[in-house]
Amino acid sequence: MSPVFTALMIPFLGTALGSAFVFFMKKEMPALVQKVLLGFASGVMVAASVWSLLIPSMEMGQGTGAVIPPTVGLLAGFAFLLLIDYITPHIHASGEAEGPRSSLSRTAKLALAVTIHNFPEGMAVGVAIAGALSSANFNMAGALALALGIAIQNVPEGAIISMPLRAAGNSRWKAFAIGALSGIVEPIGGALVLFLATSILGIMPYMLAFAAGAMLYVVVEELVPEYSQGRHSNIGTIGFALGFALMMVLDVVLG
Repeated sequence: MSPVFTALMIPFLGTALGSAFVFFMKKEMPALVQKVLLGFASGVMVAASVWSLLIPSMEMGQGTGAVIPPTVGLLAGFAFLLLIDYITPHIHASGEAEGPRSSLSRTAKLALAVTIHNFPEGMAVGVAIAGALSSANFNMAGALALALGIAIQNVPEGAIISMPLRAAGNSRWKAFAIGALSGIVEPIGGALVLFLATSILGIMPYMLAFAAGAMLYVVVEELVPEYSQGRHSNIGTIGFALGFALMMVLDVVLG
C-alpha cells in the first residue's frame, strides 16, 4: 500500500472507528465526555493548522513578501467555510440548526454538518502530501503525522455525530453508516486538492494556508462554542491542551 493512499485514508478510518462507538455506548453521550472530546479535537486541529500548514506556508516564501500567501490563503479558507455554512442547511452536534430553511430531515442535516467538518481536514492532508512530493521543505512522514493527528481527532467527532443520530431514533447500523460514510469526503477532498496543488506551480503556499483557515474556522465556529457552553467548560479546555500537545509532539517527532 502506497504512503500516499495510506495518508489519504487514515482520517476516514478515524471517523469510522469513532462512529462505531454507537455499538458500545448508550443512546446519549455524557456531557462531560462530549466536552473533553470536542476540546481534544479543537486542540489537534489548531496545532495541525499552525505546525503542519501555516509555518510551512511561510517558510516557502522569502523576505517580507513571505507573509502574503499565508495571509491570503488563511482568509480565503475562512471565507470559503463561511460561505458553505451560510448556504448549507445543517445541524451542529449540539442540536442547533443553522443555514437556510430546508425540508431536509434532521439526519440529513447532521450528515451535512459532518461533511462541512471533514472536507477541510481532507484538504489539509492533500496539500501536505503534495508538499512532500514537490518540495524539499516537506516529507511524507510529516504528511502521515498530520493524517494521524486528524484521524485521532476524527474518532471523537465520529462518536459525537453517530450518538445523536442513534438518540434521534435511528438504528445503530444506520447511525454508524452515516457517521462513517460522512468521512469519505476526506480522501476524496484530499485527492482533488493533491491533484490541483501538484498541477499548478506556485499555488502550494496558498493551498496550505487555505486548508489551515478552513480548519480553524471549524474550530472557532463549531467546536469551541459547543464545549464552552454550560457547566464544566474547563473540561473542554483541558481536552484542548491535551490535543494540542499531542499533535505538536507528532509533528515534531514524525515531521
